[in-house]
This record gives sequence, structure tokens and C-alpha cells, in this order.
Amino acid sequence: MVTGGTGFLGQHVVSALRADDDTTVVAVGRSDYDLLEDAAVDQLLADHSPDAVVHLAAKVGGIIANRDYPADFYYENIMINTRMLHACHVRKVPKFLTFMGGCSYPSTAKSPISEDQMWNGYPQEESAAYSTAKKMMLVQSAAYRKQYDYNSVVLIPGNVYGEHDNFNTEYSHVIPAMIRRYIEARETNQSSIYCYGSGRPTRDFVYAKDVAALVPWFLENYNSSEPVNLSSGTRTSIKDLAEWVRELTGYQGELDWDPSKPDGQIDKIFAVNRMKELGLSCPTPLREGLQHTIKWFEEARQRGEVRL
Repeated sequence: MVTGGTGFLGQHVVSALRADDDTTVVAVGRSDYDLLEDAAVDQLLADHSPDAVVHLAAKVGGIIANRDYPADFYYENIMINTRMLHACHVRKVPKFLTFMGGCSYPSTAKSPISEDQMWNGYPQEESAAYSTAKKMMLVQSAAYRKQYDYNSVVLIPGNVYGEHDNFNTEYSHVIPAMIRRYIEARETNQSSIYCYGSGRPTRDFVYAKDVAALVPWFLENYNSSEPVNLSSGTRTSIKDLAEWVRELTGYQGELDWDPSKPDGQIDKIFAVNRMKELGLSCPTPLREGLQHTIKWFEEARQRGEVRL
């Protein structure tokens, strides 16, 4: 069973799991069960009796939404996560797997960021309410393993992008935000686009299908509360990203950078040694993943299937 199975990453995970004809996958979303309610969590597990739960249900959003609604992001995530893992333990669901964001690492973490840096400081202030709520999954997983020998796994993807992402201007992350802005600017013949900061910061982007493809392996083979980073492990500057999206969307205007605006954390790349030691990788090059994402966005927008 995949909670959040109708969301961005959830749709990719459901597809990856259904690739195995012997696996029955139940995908549930917020409209099916309100996981903020104990009774709904119990009913969910009673209705489906899963052999494994991939827990992706979460309240997510971009930096603006996190800044404006920190209490909502903290409360909803801490409650959903705590209830789900506890209920799976009580009902003896054999395996629980969940994701947390790389934003939960300390804002002072040194790149490439390895899993052992998780507790060396506080996350970036703007999204700390969300980040710390998600971070508690590591604590709960380890605690329930120690006391109850409950088998739960926490994975940490990098900056995930791809088809089915959220392109809403308030809740989107950088790649879907750029794709939408550039395509709309192309269509309205805007001569330039305003860009925040200098473009110097570097980030580690990972294609959603690559992340999702690893979930079956972790369900079958990984039985530890030690987290694992899942990412490309490659640096891309925001300026390079902007130029690639401009090229791939066909936008002909100028990019006007305003270096007087803050850049935020300059370098944030994830160490992927632990993932590679397990014989795994996230291999899709960024430009290729961007091409797939842009093509999907343009076609899905025409069908009215994009969250705007």
C-alpha cells in the first residue's frame, strides 16, 4: 500500500511497484482517508491489510508556503507520520518504508552531505518546521526498532523533479516553477524573466523515476533504520539550470539576475556512497530528465491534468 499514492512521487512509486505482475498495489490519497485522524488510519489498515506500507503522504510545498504556514507544515507532518508508523507496528504490518527530504539536514552541513551529518545542526530556517517534523521519522524508526524490533526504513531523496510534479506558483519547487514560468513567458512573448539571486548556488537534482525504481529493492532487501541518500550526487548551478530550462522550453528572452537578493545555501550536494555500496544508482542525466518533464507538462496542461 502506498499512502500519498496519488501525489507527485507517489504516482511514480506506484508505477514502479506495479511493474512486477506478482505485486498488488493499493494507492490511497487524502480524498480516500484523512490520516490526521486516528480512526481513519486504523480504518485504512483494516480495509487493506497490507504486507508493506510505503508512506509518502505529507503536506509539502515550496519555500514561500513553508515560510507563511510553518505551523501547518509542522503539525500535519508530525501527526501523519507518527500515527502511520505506530499503527503499522500495532497491526504488525511486516514492512514500513518512508521518505524524508534532504532539507532536514543541517543548514551548515558540508557538501557532499553524508547521512552521518544529520544531527550536526539545525535545518534551513525557512523550512525548519517541515524539515524537523520529517526528521522525527528517523527517531521513531530507530526507537520502534530498538523497543519492538519493528522493521521500518527511511530514505532521503535529493531534490526530486519529474512528471506529475506540482506546478502551482505557491507550492512548487524550483524546477517546476522554472518550467511553468518560461513556457508562459514564451507564450506571452515576454522579453525577459526576473531571476532571484546570483544563480551561483548549486543543487543536486534527481529524477523521480530513478528514485521510484529503487523502492522495490529496498522493500525486498534493506532492513535497517540507517537512512540512505538517493540522488545523482552531481552539482548543477541554478544559473545552469535556468539556461537549460530556457533552451529546452524554447524561451527566447533574457534572464535578469538580481544578485542583491539572497542566494540561500550556496552548495548542497548529497553523498551517495552508501547508495552505491548497495549496488544502486539514480542514473538519468538532468537534461534528459528535464526534457521528459517539460514534454509531460506541455501535454498534461492541454489535457487539464496539471496542478496549477
